[in-house]
Amino acid sequence: MPAAPNVYTHGHHESVLRSHRWRTAENSAAYLLPHLAPGMSVLDVGCGPGTITVDLAARVAPGRVTAVEITDEALQLARTEAGARGQGNIDFAVADVHALDLPDDTFDVVHAHQVLQHVADPIQALREMRRVCRPGGIVAARDSDYAAFTWFPRVPALDDWLALYQQAARANGGEPDAGRRLLSWANAAGFTDVRATASTWCFATPEDRQWWGGMWAERILNSDLARQVLTAGVATAQDLRNISDGWREWAESADAWFVVLHGEIVCRA
Repeated sequence: MPAAPNVYTHGHHESVLRSHRWRTAENSAAYLLPHLAPGMSVLDVGCGPGTITVDLAARVAPGRVTAVEITDEALQLARTEAGARGQGNIDFAVADVHALDLPDDTFDVVHAHQVLQHVADPIQALREMRRVCRPGGIVAARDSDYAAFTWFPRVPALDDWLALYQQAARANGGEPDAGRRLLSWANAAGFTDVRATASTWCFATPEDRQWWGGMWAERILNSDLARQVLTAGVATAQDLRNISDGWREWAESADAWFVVLHGEIVCRA
C-alpha cells in the first residue's frame, strides 16, 4: 500500500468498539495497577471508549484523570462511558501525543494503552509523555505485537488477515509489531529506569472464541481497515469475505485457541 499520513487503522466502527469496550484496567493494565494510589493525577493518552480510563479514575479517586484523544468525536465515546458509570473525576481534552498542550511536570502517572503502535513517532510521543510527568512519576505503555500472535488451528485465511493488517498498519504510519519495540523506544526517548514486561490475552473458551472470531469476522468487512485496503487496491471484497469466513471457521473449532501478546513498559520519569 502507498504511504499515507498517520491514520488510525481500526477506526470506530461498532465492531471495533465492541472489542475496545471489553478492555478493563484488570485485563489491560494489570502491570500498572500496583503503582496507583488514591489521590494521584493520571493522564490517559488515547483513551478510546474510556473503559480503562474510568477504571483508573475509580482507583485514584479523589485524584483526577485527564483523558485525551486526537479528535473530539473520539473523545465523546469516553465522555459517554464516564457519564454512564457516574465517574466524575475525569477531565477531557483533545490533544496530539506528539505535542501535548499540557504543562510540564503535571501528572503522577502518564498511561497509554495500544497507542504507540499507531502514532507516527513513538519516541517523540514518549518524550512528550515524560515531559508532562512529574519527576519520579510513572510513564506506562502497553502495545500488542501482531507478529507474535499465535493460534490453532492454522486456518490459512488468518495468515492472510495478519499479513493484510500489518501491510495496512504500516501504510498508515504505524508499527503493528510495537510490543517488542517498547523498551528500545523508551531507551531512545531518554528514560534510564525502565521495567519491561509482557502479558497476554487468551481466547480459548467457546464463548471467547465466538466473541473474538465473530468480532474480527465483522471488522474485516465493515471497519475502516476494510475501507482502507479496498481503496488501496491491495485486497478485493472477495478476499475480505474469505478472511471473514476463515475467522468464523476458526471460531467453530472445538480446539480453537488464540493468544495476543503485549509488550509493557513502566518508566520512571
